[in-house]
Amino acid sequence: MAKENSAKKAKNIAELVAGLIREAVEECGCTLWDVELVKEGSDLSLVISIDKEGGVSLEDCEMVNDAIDPIIEEADPIDEGYYLEVSSAGLERELSKPEHIRAYIGSEVSIKLYAPMDGRKNFEGTLAAYDEENKTVTVKEGENETVIELSKIAVMKNTVEF
Repeated sequence: MAKENSAKKAKNIAELVAGLIREAVEECGCTLWDVELVKEGSDLSLVISIDKEGGVSLEDCEMVNDAIDPIIEEADPIDEGYYLEVSSAGLERELSKPEHIRAYIGSEVSIKLYAPMDGRKNFEGTLAAYDEENKTVTVKEGENETVIELSKIAVMKNTVEF
């Protein structure tokens, strides 16, 4: 129960921070991809993932960091010490929000489930559809289409082939 409350608290803080910094990130010419509060051992990190047409540079990360740090400090939403990390969302990124999923319809994805479905935990193919009302995605592998409930998905990422 404590772990569940901790996860819910982290999610609420991440959502609060996202609301506070979104405009500042956009003023830097970037878009806010995700905000996570991550506990790694005894360290706590506030991880801000950004995106930008043409890719994110180190200078973009520094500019966003400098723009959002005072906003977060003033709001003081985290009651313990933490590290602020600003980075690119990366080439292969987690699709965890409705806007992420909608943006990658027609793209190649990799899906890992919490528990097997039809004897499988991993699916790779084209993200064919997203049903926001029923909270499902459809992945097409060759001629086969599989509808998967979002609640059963541990991780869904777009994939990039080189």
